[in-house]
Amino acid sequence: MREDRYLNISDVTKSYPNPFGDEIAVVKGFDLTVTKGEVISIIGHSGCGKSTVLNMVAGLIPVSLGGIILESCEVIDPGPDRAVVFQAPCLLPWLTSMENVLLGLRSAYPSLNKTEHEEIAKYCLYQVGLDGSLKKYPREMSGGMQQRVGIARAIALKPKVLLLDEPFGRLDSLTRLELQDVILNILDLQKITTLLVTHDVDEAIYMADRICMMTNGPRAKVGRMLEIKFPRPRDREEILEDPDFYDFRQELLQFLDDCEAEKEKKKESELQLV
Repeated sequence: MREDRYLNISDVTKSYPNPFGDEIAVVKGFDLTVTKGEVISIIGHSGCGKSTVLNMVAGLIPVSLGGIILESCEVIDPGPDRAVVFQAPCLLPWLTSMENVLLGLRSAYPSLNKTEHEEIAKYCLYQVGLDGSLKKYPREMSGGMQQRVGIARAIALKPKVLLLDEPFGRLDSLTRLELQDVILNILDLQKITTLLVTHDVDEAIYMADRICMMTNGPRAKVGRMLEIKFPRPRDREEILEDPDFYDFRQELLQFLDDCEAEKEKKKESELQLV
């Protein structure tokens, strides 16, 4: 298995029936090949199918056409080799942060003993800066702290692919920046292949090795790929002072503007036909 084809999303289509029973393709002909350890940001307008692609890679929804191959194995259902961090932390409120992390660990690695499970959970909570909050319940933690538990729970599985579905969308700006760096530090240390869905152009550039720009839905696909050549580990101040950052930003914004203009043009054409 070639490392440049570690995750291969090949000509994938996802369709749903409309009220009349016709199949409508939300995503159609989506192609993306991801290298082992690479971080890919997926960006596009709301409703273009970004989360749909992520959920297909996670195995949470089936592919209608095409296929997804991870390390020579076809993705057909969920598994611990793919960990998801959603926008909401989705913690069990009656469990502590430690217990929330342990819950996934016990299910994914039943052969490990209690001590091994606890050591892994403690280490992962330490990595996200929560080593002093092992016994806190979700109600005792801020939104940012809860999301850190969600990240710890995901990385504790030692996944082959980390799937981040707008994980900072509900957080304030300062907490968002802090958690971007938390995740980047983990990715630099563990070299986890990662897909990040985001609406934030700056976030997409700062975190990714490449950015996948999706066209508007329905029948959304990869419109353009943008390679981000900033070295790792990333230094936010250095990147913000680099003129390339603003060139990348302008290219992304122009793509999104073009997609919006195309959408408006299509609406006008449809109105003229009525």
